[in-house]
Amino acid sequence: MSEIRIGIDLGGTKTEVIALDADQGVRARHRMQTPRNDYAGTLRTIGALVAKVESETGARGTVGVGIPGSLSPFTGRMRNANSVWLNGKHLDVDLAEMLGRPVRLANDADCFALSEAVDGAGSGVGTVFGVIIGTGTGGGIVVNGRLLTGPNRIAGEWGHNPLPWPRDDELPGPPCHCGKRGCIETFLSGPGLASDLLRTTGRHLTPPQIVAAAHDPEAEAALRRYEDRMARALASVVNLLDPDVIVLGGGLSNLNRLYREVPKLIGRYLFSDGTHIDLRSPIHGDSSGVRGAAWLWVSRPAGS
Repeated sequence: MSEIRIGIDLGGTKTEVIALDADQGVRARHRMQTPRNDYAGTLRTIGALVAKVESETGARGTVGVGIPGSLSPFTGRMRNANSVWLNGKHLDVDLAEMLGRPVRLANDADCFALSEAVDGAGSGVGTVFGVIIGTGTGGGIVVNGRLLTGPNRIAGEWGHNPLPWPRDDELPGPPCHCGKRGCIETFLSGPGLASDLLRTTGRHLTPPQIVAAAHDPEAEAALRRYEDRMARALASVVNLLDPDVIVLGGGLSNLNRLYREVPKLIGRYLFSDGTHIDLRSPIHGDSSGVRGAAWLWVSRPAGS
């Protein structure tokens, strides 16, 4: 029974499993619907996926899980998950008991950053900041191949900082599900982009529709506001962390103009006499989260 690395991406609508061998090759991969509002059903789904890849590969594996939200270091319970049926649960303990082995859990943005740092767009550099810009806005930090989590386990949560250098018309900012206003997530998430167009023009368009309508002056103006806000938000990260590479993930990372326009804009907000910003698209795309979960057993968190 040769060992494999099993990664689980626990999403709100689907749960995906991947089995990687020692050479990073994919041995097996499957998806199942995530049972909504059903904690016991979620555990059974993960158990079934692990059993499936182990049966298919004839190998027993370590198990890492990418989760929405995070485990509180103070209570050991899940918190801040938009899959609300997970909140307050001892997910790592319950999974370990069910699977008969220890498991490692990390926020899904952390898993994305780890995947791209290990063998993706940030491979071979010192510090990688991985960004998720999709339904929400998250981030993860990997330093010398090790995931940075911090004593509060919130390292990389830039989406719930306020938008830097706000304009008058950006104050006090849209309300955020975290209870505050003007968080980066309310501007840079997909819903944030759509809401900005709605506020300024009264038009209801989805993010893909806004991108497709970039020839339209109002849609183009919304995209330019988005790019400037991303530049401000990333500049605050660069001023603090100065990462070698920034990798974008999530649905809006497919917007090619971001990689051209945002680096041009960041310089005006940096505390520096020059600008070197390496903004990259992900190599593994939608697979990064599940791959990074598998890598949780290869890369120990920094400081551990």
